[in-house]
Amino acid sequence: MRTLIQECGSGIPASVKAAARTEGQNPREFARAVARGHVVIPANPARSHPICAIGTGCRVKVNVNVGTSGERCDILLEQEKARAAIANGTDTIMDLSTGGDLPAIRKSLLSLDVPLGTVPIYEAVRRAGNVADLSADLLFEVIREHCRQGVDFLTLHCGVNKDALAALRSDPRILPVVSRGGAFHVAWMIQSGEENPLWAEFDYLLEILTEYDVVASLGDGMRPGCLPDADRHAKTVEYLNLGKLANRALEAGIQRMIEGPGHIPLDQVGYNVRVIKELTNDAPLYLLGPLVTDIAPGYDHVVAAIGGAEACMHGADFLCMVSPSEHLALPLVEDIIEGTRVARIAAHIGDLVRRKDGHRLSRERNMAEARRKLDWKEQFALALFPDAARKIHARDGELDTCSMCGDLCAVKMMRETFESENEK
Repeated sequence: MRTLIQECGSGIPASVKAAARTEGQNPREFARAVARGHVVIPANPARSHPICAIGTGCRVKVNVNVGTSGERCDILLEQEKARAAIANGTDTIMDLSTGGDLPAIRKSLLSLDVPLGTVPIYEAVRRAGNVADLSADLLFEVIREHCRQGVDFLTLHCGVNKDALAALRSDPRILPVVSRGGAFHVAWMIQSGEENPLWAEFDYLLEILTEYDVVASLGDGMRPGCLPDADRHAKTVEYLNLGKLANRALEAGIQRMIEGPGHIPLDQVGYNVRVIKELTNDAPLYLLGPLVTDIAPGYDHVVAAIGGAEACMHGADFLCMVSPSEHLALPLVEDIIEGTRVARIAAHIGDLVRRKDGHRLSRERNMAEARRKLDWKEQFALALFPDAARKIHARDGELDTCSMCGDLCAVKMMRETFESENEK
């Protein structure tokens, strides 16, 4: 079977034509972007769902993570959370489950009409019993099972190798590794004394991905977990590793995107995004955050939106939802809804700055016109989340203006003043 990249080298596949129409792009140019690795379309041939394109020239996309833990395992709750995320506009779902019947949970989420991603190392460690007993054969077996089951993209921490570990040791961090997948690989290398198999046997990994045409999401296992760790060396070594792997994957005809860069100060966001883009030949960039302060637990979804909007301005393509419960607890449905909405706002802001004269888009202008006219019906129709806006406005009854200004509404005053002046 030819991969999508290989097909784009000699024609325009139907999925690429569909994605180009959705993104308002020329199909032939869009196919070239896929062939060059600037755009990915996660779509495992084993299942069908709406096409979602991520990368250069595309609308900024949003992912939402769901999944069980060892402390809380309720498959029905995870299904409800995933449906809530889809209802509130997520483009993809990732299953991060670590507790319960993992294949069954994954199967239930694969039944939803949306691209699905997973992190195979989680299941591999659970099946091994602990990191020390994990084998390369088991990890690759689990990766193959996820591909066979219909997963569209896989987070694979291939860049966490002995060089990155050496950098971690020579330039210590307050929080050595906060990525769960990254921590598994670091612990495995330390305990076994061997190289990360995803790095050492990357060509074999590519063979598996080629067989199923699954997108590799090259994970940020060495991302900094707090602002003071942002300029330590380990993440930079991983950036260099991911650049090499991204080029090897592209040469093999495998779609890939890059994950990063963790907790970093706001003024470093643009620099990190540009460095990753340069090293990886402008591969699509997938971000959790970045988190630009560490002292707002309960509001990390807002912190991530600030970092995410800044990242999009410099070229990030794909934002992972951060929920209000980040760093605190397994998200509930209401956390997923709030996090998804805030991530969508950040993605929309990203779209505005990625497009020439984006702030002049018709929807933004139409909202200004509706506010000038105090046309509440039109304002709600244009809002990203009409139900929330309508509920707040209705708190003080059906007023002509908002209840904050009331009869002293500046918009109404100016409208009436200029209308009166024009009548003279």
